Amino acid sequence: MKLFIIFYIFIPLVYSELHTFMAAYTGQTAAGTPEFSAVTTLDGQQIDYYDSITKKLILKQDWMKEFASKDQWKKYTEIREELQQIYRNNIHVLMETFTQSQGVHTYQRMYGCEWDNETGDSHGFEQYGYDGEDFISLDLKENRYIASVQRAFLTALKWNNDRALLEFLKHYYNHECVYWLKELLKFSKDANRIIDPPKVSLLQKNLEDYVECHVTGFLFRNTSILWRKNGQAMSDSSNLVESGDTLPNEDGTFQKTVTLYVLPNKWKKDQYSCVVEHKSLTETIQKILTEDQIKRNKSASDASYIIPVTVLLIVGLIALFGLFVLWKLWKKLKRCYKKINCEKSSTSSEHVLSQALVSTPSP
Repeated sequence: MKLFIIFYIFIPLVYSELHTFMAAYTGQTAAGTPEFSAVTTLDGQQIDYYDSITKKLILKQDWMKEFASKDQWKKYTEIREELQQIYRNNIHVLMETFTQSQGVHTYQRMYGCEWDNETGDSHGFEQYGYDGEDFISLDLKENRYIASVQRAFLTALKWNNDRALLEFLKHYYNHECVYWLKELLKFSKDANRIIDPPKVSLLQKNLEDYVECHVTGFLFRNTSILWRKNGQAMSDSSNLVESGDTLPNEDGTFQKTVTLYVLPNKWKKDQYSCVVEHKSLTETIQKILTEDQIKRNKSASDASYIIPVTVLLIVGLIALFGLFVLWKLWKKLKRCYKKINCEKSSTSSEHVLSQALVSTPSP
């Protein structure tokens, strides 16, 4: 089996302590879906996308626009177009290897590298899968391919005999991948500087509930968000704090909620604060837990108080209005009884009532 490998060398990464890039190529035989698609992600964020239907390499992050204006971007699109044909051929070769003549099948490649900007350590990774199962992977320490299933043994043997290919991969993952990672960090840094600092909110459903610290708008997934009690950090293992998942926002930033399982009668006796820390921040963000810092919904007790008072006011106004109308009618009728020509009066009871309604005083 001959599998061709074409590398997407110029790799964009986002600025963080541990920079991680991953590209995933997928070939499939399912009808009605792209036969080939490619996705590049940075720290869990998608930065570009290509498929065999659109045949365009689409940006997913605004900060990539400057980089995409360069000549390399055209080259990247051409590479994806070549990969589209390669994956179409390879998936049929794999179907023959697994003695399959029809059905829905997928062939995937995932590769990339990581770099720690503090220690300088880096490593690459490359894995292949077929129908959702591991097929073959590259061991960069041993500089050889390892078959994950028996049917991949001949492929691993063939690739391992190509020493020039292995040396190229070793150089690529140890040098070029990290080099282009650093180059593209320069593009992202300028964009990151204009983003506002994270927003911290203390939330509570009602007066008797636990307090949540909700942080949104932070740039890096590994940002530290924690609760402190009298200056001491509280860990999740204490059962008093629970960290939620880090979720992406539409603008490329992240959000996260950390819950403090301490009731008001307890946290009012000590100082609790929600703290946000990351080396990219000019200073640590801290919000001290006090009553006036909490945002909450109206509690049931508040609602039960407001609703009856509102009803009583409305009923009272209606009653006053009714008494006023009756009083006007009574005065008019009383004058009629005193006059001999009361029956000839042009003012009827209905007319009196309408006058009373019109003369209702303004609030």
